Amino acid sequence: MAFKIDGVDKRIGLALSGGGFRAAAFHLGVLRQLQALSLLDKLDLVSCVSGGSIAGGTLAANWGDPACLDKLETYLRTRSIAVASVVGGLLDPFESRLDKLANSYDRDLFHDRTLSTLQGGPRIYFNATNLATGNMFFFVAGGGKDAEMGEHELGVVPAAGFPISRAVAASSAFPPVFPPLLLPASIYPPAAATVEYVTLTDGGVYDNMGVNPLLRMARNPIDYLIVSDGGKPFAFEERPTESGAVVLKASLDIMMEQIRGLQFDRLQHRHLAGKGARPLWFSIDSIEGEQQQGDASFASAISTHLKKLNDDEMRVLVRHGGALLASRIGRYAPELATVAP
Repeated sequence: MAFKIDGVDKRIGLALSGGGFRAAAFHLGVLRQLQALSLLDKLDLVSCVSGGSIAGGTLAANWGDPACLDKLETYLRTRSIAVASVVGGLLDPFESRLDKLANSYDRDLFHDRTLSTLQGGPRIYFNATNLATGNMFFFVAGGGKDAEMGEHELGVVPAAGFPISRAVAASSAFPPVFPPLLLPASIYPPAAATVEYVTLTDGGVYDNMGVNPLLRMARNPIDYLIVSDGGKPFAFEERPTESGAVVLKASLDIMMEQIRGLQFDRLQHRHLAGKGARPLWFSIDSIEGEQQQGDASFASAISTHLKKLNDDEMRVLVRHGGALLASRIGRYAPELATVAP
């Protein structure tokens, strides 16, 4: 939703990274800080991945509800779904682990709502990864526009009746814990032209920060781009592994860290070239801006599983996310701190 600074319309985009419940709670701190600055209801565009889709989906589904952020916090404090979903999916011949995950989201957060019901909130992207093409696959709704799903290569189709819970589940189906979401041609017709169906896995496989939709300035014009990165930072290993299986995991972590760094450079260079919004980014391991010494270290050490958070974890994650956003706004975009309610 556009707002004015010195008489000029401005728009804010927000990217919410993956990282399980830890990232969702970190993003909750960011959302609470935006609310304190009277900026939350002015968000024009939100792009989410995995744990970020839990936070973003809850925000969009409860847009305008004063208790919206409290609902998200209660959910993160009281629900654990990963273990139950895995075990239940293994034992139940009629539902996959992905179905169990989607059903848990629907029961606790979305209550049979579809993408069309997000019309009144900001434009929101739930990002997944298409294993058939290797591209980002998105479910997008809100912003007073039609709900759609698809990708740039196979195409985009209407998705008004698609359940929010399944879009969030596709975005957060991190392998190998959860299988991918299968979309047959009956649901996603473009698949029939090249493949029999598409399968969607965690959006973090393609872009764990969810910034790609925010770079499409022709489609999604914004002036400020806030990137909340609650994902797993690469950890220094004093005794690096020699195990083949662990080497594979470490290799994937290294590649993810490289992609993360390149995305930040991409944001900065596009802005300097006049082709992108002003970026304000921060990562969970950042000590620059932490409110209390040790917050970055404590927050980064919390597991990224879909497991309920205890009081200490929630308190530090929310405090740290809000403090880092306040620090970046104060340093790089102080005009945002003076926007009228």
